[in-house]
Amino acid sequence: MTDRLYEGADWDFTTLQRIHDACEEIAEKELGLNVYPNQIEVITAEQMLDAYSSVGMPLYYKHWSFGKQFAHQEASYRKGLMGLAYEIVINSSPCISYLMEENTATMQTLVIAHAAFGHNHFFKNNYLFKQWTDADGILDYLDFAKGYVAQCEEKHGRAAVEQTLDAAHALMSHGVDRYPGKKSLDLRAEEKRAKERRNHEETSFNDLWRTVPTGRAKSASLLSAERRRALLGLPQENLLYFLEKSAPRLKTWQRELIRIVRHISQYFYPQGQTKVMNEGTATYVHYRIMSRLHQTGQISDGNFLEFLQSHTNVVFQPNYDDRRFSGFNPYALGFAMMQDIEKIVTDPTDEDRAWFPDIAGKGDAMAVLRDIWANYRDESFVSQFLSPRLMRHMRMFHLHDDPAVSEGIRVDAIHDERGYRRVRRVLARQYDVGLIDANIEVVDVDLAGDRRLMLKHSVLNGALLNEADAKRVLQHLADLWSYDVSLAEVDASGLVLKEHVAHPRVMAAAA
Repeated sequence: MTDRLYEGADWDFTTLQRIHDACEEIAEKELGLNVYPNQIEVITAEQMLDAYSSVGMPLYYKHWSFGKQFAHQEASYRKGLMGLAYEIVINSSPCISYLMEENTATMQTLVIAHAAFGHNHFFKNNYLFKQWTDADGILDYLDFAKGYVAQCEEKHGRAAVEQTLDAAHALMSHGVDRYPGKKSLDLRAEEKRAKERRNHEETSFNDLWRTVPTGRAKSASLLSAERRRALLGLPQENLLYFLEKSAPRLKTWQRELIRIVRHISQYFYPQGQTKVMNEGTATYVHYRIMSRLHQTGQISDGNFLEFLQSHTNVVFQPNYDDRRFSGFNPYALGFAMMQDIEKIVTDPTDEDRAWFPDIAGKGDAMAVLRDIWANYRDESFVSQFLSPRLMRHMRMFHLHDDPAVSEGIRVDAIHDERGYRRVRRVLARQYDVGLIDANIEVVDVDLAGDRRLMLKHSVLNGALLNEADAKRVLQHLADLWSYDVSLAEVDASGLVLKEHVAHPRVMAAAA
């Protein structure tokens, strides 16, 4: 009789259940994790590629871009130019973890620890996911969306549906509510409302369009800027929401498609702000669980060495002059910060006490980490918990490339007493969603004239939009709006630095 969870590389579903239960015991009783119920699915490499192509979501509606991604990634995989993730995990309740059937028993153990408990706990407890996503309703909503898109294709034609989805997808990053205080997402209620909306024709048509002049011009009082903006809810950062509610020529089914894309965009919104924390949490959790399984003899020395090889690959951080360098590996940075926080809490130095008086020497590392996992995102996490010791260990420095200076690139700060705070501040800003995403708002509509939609890009540090990308995205926006669209890039003083204009194309014929 052995206490081992498995022997060798082979596994079956009974083994997976045994592995899950052993990981659950450590996760809940020793680490104090609080997770959604787990659902584990075993899939093939081809199914994993398919999941890749549809951003990891089951039941996703069909779109040509997913097939394009699948073909590209499958070709790269077959040629040996890319590997596959060991898992994909879905922020839902139950939390779904996809495991590749090609994984060894050790790799399945690692994946279950990483995804089914590490990511799962983060999804359930982090404030951004609690505020912006609906884990209980996402799977049912995706099922509804998939069926609705298929019905639209059958009734209105694939070309018309595809053109609407293409335009909505192009605007996805500007189809979210970014700030607290907005209405929380309730996808089960939204699905019910969607069914009710389908019983009405054009019920979401904005009554404001009755005030648009069709003959002689209306009086100035009827079309005052204040009244116009109030009726349209301007300024509006959520471009998809504005189009859904106010675009004058969209059919009811097109509004529903835009609404679907908008809700799915909102579901993914927290993930872009928590990549370092989410992967750092899952990596720290899997390391703790796998180490504990080895200590208790539930996995052998050979199994543990196999795990360490994979773990080392995951947290590998290339140097800045390495051809593979593309910034900080979120797994490496996140895991290193979690381990560093554990040391600050349990075995602090004088430097730790000076920098982190609230947590240094507190003793209970998991209590501190669980609090951090629940209440921070990448930007605030790095700005408050990146330590001088870790900056020295990772040999961080800051380069400043000023286009106004032709001599070269200046080293602005290094990992020393003078540079610690600057390095930490600059790195944190790289994860600030307010700086990463362009601040673009709908600011007005020319109701008295040609119905031109007017947008403003608030330019930061002179960084203008990429002209080719701006032109393509603005074209999609004009297609949905059905009239001209203009985008002014404006600096802090109000000076217009550049202006873009797009004219609508003829949409595909639709019923």
